Amino acid sequence: MFFTQKHLLSVALLGFLAGLTACENDLDKVKLYEKGTVGPVESAKNIKILYSDSGAVKVEITAPVLDRYETERPYTEMPKGVKAIFYNERMEVTSRLSANYAIRYDRELKLEARKNVVVVNERGEQLTTEHLIWDERRQRLNSDEFVKITTRDEIIYGNGFEANQDFSQYRIFNIKGIISVNAEENVEDS
Repeated sequence: MFFTQKHLLSVALLGFLAGLTACENDLDKVKLYEKGTVGPVESAKNIKILYSDSGAVKVEITAPVLDRYETERPYTEMPKGVKAIFYNERMEVTSRLSANYAIRYDRELKLEARKNVVVVNERGEQLTTEHLIWDERRQRLNSDEFVKITTRDEIIYGNGFEANQDFSQYRIFNIKGIISVNAEENVEDS
């Protein structure tokens, strides 16, 4: 087969144009490749993690999906939600936490729960918020966002709170309102 210089130039130009249209210059993807964070180094489904101290289970975490990333700041992501059960030294449940999303910063030993975060203690008191941080070292829960705490007698609204890990003692910041709930009045009114 014999190609003229004109044919070779046309084929080269066509190849060059095809190459340009096939390339993708997504800067975010390029940055991910540079940082080495293209994907998780480990992935698992339907996981259960037990945290213990001196052989006693303190926390049980379950998640439908868990992805671990090795970056400059290693983290573990639970993109489809998380549930945590906190135990006392007698293996009795002291509180429960659930959220639609969580990310744990491995070196800092902090877990951030986001989207529909609910914490319930052994007295049945319930906290709801959209963002919560569990500091594992300090064994503290906190948030700087809107919170709602529902007890047997009150519903308390505020911006920010701090509590111990089992949610038995807490402080609400910038209280926006307290609604007293009287069960007897509600029964009589029905």
